[in-house]
Amino acid sequence: MKIHFPIALIKTVVIGAINWDINLFVKKFPREGEEVVVGRILRVPGGKAGNVAVAAARILGPDQSAIFGGLGRDSVGVEQVKIFEKEGVIVSGLKFTDQVESGQAYIIIDEQGENMIHTHQGANGTFTPTDLDDSLRQKLVSDASVVTIMDPPFDTAVKLAAQSKRLKKTVVWDPGVKSELGLHKVTPILENVDYVVANESEILNLTGSENYDSAASLFRKINERSKLVAKLGANGCILFGKDERISSKALDIESVGLKVVNTVGCGDAFLGAFVAALSEGASDVDALKWGNCAGGLKATRSETRGSPDRGTLLLHLKTL
Repeated sequence: MKIHFPIALIKTVVIGAINWDINLFVKKFPREGEEVVVGRILRVPGGKAGNVAVAAARILGPDQSAIFGGLGRDSVGVEQVKIFEKEGVIVSGLKFTDQVESGQAYIIIDEQGENMIHTHQGANGTFTPTDLDDSLRQKLVSDASVVTIMDPPFDTAVKLAAQSKRLKKTVVWDPGVKSELGLHKVTPILENVDYVVANESEILNLTGSENYDSAASLFRKINERSKLVAKLGANGCILFGKDERISSKALDIESVGLKVVNTVGCGDAFLGAFVAALSEGASDVDALKWGNCAGGLKATRSETRGSPDRGTLLLHLKTL
């Protein structure tokens, strides 16, 4: 299997799940015990970390975004590597295993573009803390400006956050399903995170609060410098810092002549653009705009990795 070895410094390392998505398009979600007809099936690469790494690479260019994660030594793993390399993502931080198959997600999408996701983690669960000790992976982290932590095994996330902060990197964490652990259990990660990027349900799961100011205050009690970015979908996003509150509106999709097709991966497109902007030295205000624009444009595409390239992003940023 061909592995690309980078030479120059990079902008971001992304760690977490890499899946093969089987998208099932239906008119409506089934009720319990009900059978519905699948109108179309779309098989595409996905996984939150894979999506973010690709979204960042499309904006930053080749060899500026690296992916850490686990893949099986199977046809899916081979295909994932080919796709990453074609997108310009550095794959030398990947881990391969014969023990389990590559991760897969089964996603049901209705006519409004809303979704239900069922995930088999597979090889995603094999990336352990000791895998971060590999010299090549250590160099990638050392060379990066931003380290983006998604949904690797919990202990791996804790170690990478601490390692990255010792190296004075900007650390961004999207808690995803780890939000279900609650605030106390994720404290070891939060202690070393600069930005927590989460949606409404994840913030509620983490803090028990529906008030974002209160949630951000709870994070700052653990880590004074941390900032909360609340992803609010069609309502844009809000950043809460110690002495700042920044609201950023969503892209008005209809006003640019587009329509929502599939919301799967919108949050990942948001995060990929957000960390791409941060890695180029952008302000929080501009990084939020980049994220909102990329997330909105992704919703107009059926594939999970429907994030925009740099030219398309910059064109639509003019409307924000």
